[in-house]
Amino acid sequence: MKDTPIDFEVVTRVINESNIPVIGKASIREIKKVIDFIEKGTGQKYIRMEMGIPGLPACRVGVEAEIQALKNGVAAIYPDIQGVEILKNEASRFCKMFLDIDIKPEGCIPTVGSMQGSYAAFMTVNRMNTEKNTTLFLDPCFPVHKQQHRVLGINFQAFDVYNYRGDKLKDKLESYLIKGNISCMLYSNPNNPSWICFTDKELRIIAEMANKYNVVVMEDLAYFAMDFRNDYSRPGIPPYQPSVAKYTDNYILFISSSKVFSYAGQRIGLMIISDKLYTTKSEDLKRFYTSDIFGNAMIFGTMYSLSSGTSHSAQYGLAAMLKAANDGVFNFVEEVKEYGYKAKIMKKMFSDNGFKFVYDMDENKPIADGFYFTFSYPGFTGVELVGELMYYGISAIALFITGSEREEGVRACVSLVHRDQFPVLELRLKKFQEDHPVS
Repeated sequence: MKDTPIDFEVVTRVINESNIPVIGKASIREIKKVIDFIEKGTGQKYIRMEMGIPGLPACRVGVEAEIQALKNGVAAIYPDIQGVEILKNEASRFCKMFLDIDIKPEGCIPTVGSMQGSYAAFMTVNRMNTEKNTTLFLDPCFPVHKQQHRVLGINFQAFDVYNYRGDKLKDKLESYLIKGNISCMLYSNPNNPSWICFTDKELRIIAEMANKYNVVVMEDLAYFAMDFRNDYSRPGIPPYQPSVAKYTDNYILFISSSKVFSYAGQRIGLMIISDKLYTTKSEDLKRFYTSDIFGNAMIFGTMYSLSSGTSHSAQYGLAAMLKAANDGVFNFVEEVKEYGYKAKIMKKMFSDNGFKFVYDMDENKPIADGFYFTFSYPGFTGVELVGELMYYGISAIALFITGSEREEGVRACVSLVHRDQFPVLELRLKKFQEDHPVS
């Protein structure tokens, strides 16, 4: 039996009883469940870095507005499937204030978190054209988006975009799009898990290719304005959150309330459909929907099939948060800068104890300190490292499950690591290095 910070026998037993063939290849939720069991079995707390969930209190503006909405009786009433008017108006305004794009309120649709938004978008976009039935992922990416494709039976292709930054991105994209079967392409910006951010040049290239091949760009903005190297917090004042929407009108954006407003529990997000795409007609849509207009098919076909609207009270909560941000009375970016501060401290602990960083550059400059960072350790694959770190009270996920080609890598999320845990983290990292000396 090894002398590890967490009881070796308990960890081994729980892993074996999980019936997961290779624990390092487990999904995020599977890892969470295993760590929960180990914590119960040992009474010891882990440094929890596997889940990308907020670690800050929910925005009070939203909570108070939602409470008031409930007191006003909205819980007894179905919301309009397309969303309540005040939310749609503030969402349109938010896009202008923080993205500098013009979007009509009708294309701003509340969803049960961005997860429902992406599910609905994949389903609808891949039915617009019988010849375009495949999604292209600019990996690495949130693993559940591919799981959604498997559940829906939709084809997908992918490549690790880190190997094709800058000018190299154009030829790589064209090698896929020229085949004519790609309906849409998806990426997150900032990226989950790598935390890379596309440059303006890269966003222009993506837009150029989308326009050339009539492909819908799906931009996941779950970590809106959280590239803390730039101040995107001032409404109506540059710089703005970078977006492909500045360079193409063939897009869908996903704006989450989970991270920037710490509102994950209420499952409320926004799907922003460009004015052009919203009104696009496609005869092929009528194979599945009563309307050949994309926006109508999305709302009254796909969205209505998934849920009779998004939580009524949560819509008022999100509307209030957006209004406060739009009015300049609530700096939502300042609220979440703590993630960047923690990442800087934690990354130093890892590097001081022999760990290396995997995704570390945005073309010619270091990536930001933020919600995620990626690391490796000499002699281990990422899958092996995830399993070994469990014995040291540290949980994370392998980049393997995100579509990354960096097989040595692991993703760490800083959100749930509290500052009072830093001494414990440092001790466990030192112990790991002692037990795994690098020759």
